[in-house]
Amino acid sequence: MANLKVIVFVHGLHENAESWKLWKLFFENLGYVCYTPDYPFHDGEPYTLRQKPNKDLAKIKLSDVVDHYAKFIESLGNVMPILIGHSMGGLIVQKLIQSDKGALGVCITSASPKGVLSFKWSFIKSNFGVVNPFKGNSLYCGTKKWFHYAICNTLTSQESDEMYEKVVVPESRNIPRSSRFKDGIIDFNRPHKPLLFISAEKDHIIPISLNIKNVKAYKDKESVTDFKAFKGRSHSICVQNGWEEVAQYIENWLTKNISR
Repeated sequence: MANLKVIVFVHGLHENAESWKLWKLFFENLGYVCYTPDYPFHDGEPYTLRQKPNKDLAKIKLSDVVDHYAKFIESLGNVMPILIGHSMGGLIVQKLIQSDKGALGVCITSASPKGVLSFKWSFIKSNFGVVNPFKGNSLYCGTKKWFHYAICNTLTSQESDEMYEKVVVPESRNIPRSSRFKDGIIDFNRPHKPLLFISAEKDHIIPISLNIKNVKAYKDKESVTDFKAFKGRSHSICVQNGWEEVAQYIENWLTKNISR
């Protein structure tokens, strides 16, 4: 039985559930029951994790994270939740919707599935550091300079640095690497529950053109696959000023599609 007042939020790379604090409160005030589980080995205060990361994190692949969220959803019992994901969390939402683990899916500046590529310089520059094949299984924690360019490029350096201190955590290189192979496969021909893709006009790490390719890859004409771009936003769309506008747009879309 679907329970469409339950939301499971899925965070992206380089962050944890701390990034969903305001969204959880926003949707709870609207009557939703909200959960913000962390990826494996991501739970804790970001500052502490940056100082003492769990070395087992380096082994984690995308399939491990998807399985982790699938098991969490199963632990909720007879519930088919709404899924809202940001960045790599958006791709995880795509994977979970494909596996019938969610009633509705929202993918915010979603990382792209296998075979959906971008050759824009901003995409290459923003992503190469973490997927660098010469770095083996070492953990990745981007610099403040990288974070400003890749994630918070519409903010000032000071605003970006403050955001970095609040949210950035070390990351497994094998999550994004594995998304380029079988872990990142989406069956674009398969019918699916309603999906909404949110894009940020000024996004460097996931360009708007890549989001559009992702949306257009879905082929089933009977399935809802909607798209909305927000002007002037960067990849930090969920935490930068004006995030409430994005959240409210999503809530309106959920209300519209809740009975489909």
